[in-house]
Amino acid sequence: MPKVLVVDDEQPIRELIKYNLEREGFEVILAADGDAALVMAQRELPDIILLDVMLPGQDGLAVCRTLNQQSTTRVIPIIMLSARGEELDKVLGLEMGADDYITKPFSPRELLARIKARLRRHTVENKASDDAGKITVDKLTIDQERFIVSYNGIKQDLTPKEFELLRYMAKNPGKVFTRDFLLEQIWGYDFGGDSRTVDVHIRHIRQKLEQIPNAPQFIETVRGVGYRFKEVVEGC
Repeated sequence: MPKVLVVDDEQPIRELIKYNLEREGFEVILAADGDAALVMAQRELPDIILLDVMLPGQDGLAVCRTLNQQSTTRVIPIIMLSARGEELDKVLGLEMGADDYITKPFSPRELLARIKARLRRHTVENKASDDAGKITVDKLTIDQERFIVSYNGIKQDLTPKEFELLRYMAKNPGKVFTRDFLLEQIWGYDFGGDSRTVDVHIRHIRQKLEQIPNAPQFIETVRGVGYRFKEVVEGC
């Protein structure tokens, strides 16, 4: 029975979501603010989190960022909820590590479909990551079991989506991927964002790796097409 943590400061919304999800066989736990959400996430270890953006205390974006920073071996999918549908809000949520975004008001059927799709994808990703081991490209090491990326022994903290993106491309060196293809592979076919999400995550990966002395740029931009992971890294 999948366990869902619902975080929203409006009790009627919490109870409505709880009612509809329990009818479908989910176990539902509730939190009304950001601080309670962090406590419940650590204590209850939910399978997925529905997280409202506007919360008292720490807002949903801050909670999402904290959860992803705390994630090491167990990544919890996060769907952001918000009454605001502006593109900037969606981009900010995704930059903080959210997996999906749904704008209020939403139908119970739509929410249920998003949750099931995200859980299915998460299950597939976990099975794929069971191909344990490390991906090594010259001095770059991607530890798939511990979700650790390091270059020449120096570790870098990547968000779960940054890690997935880097790992996927490193498994396919030299192959050019369009932004839309990467969106589908990493975020899922049902993801409602645009291709700039990929650009943002690629930029963050580059910035983090380039902080390491002598680390080359592993991800190349192929103008007018997308990105590729360098097949041979020179000068390492």
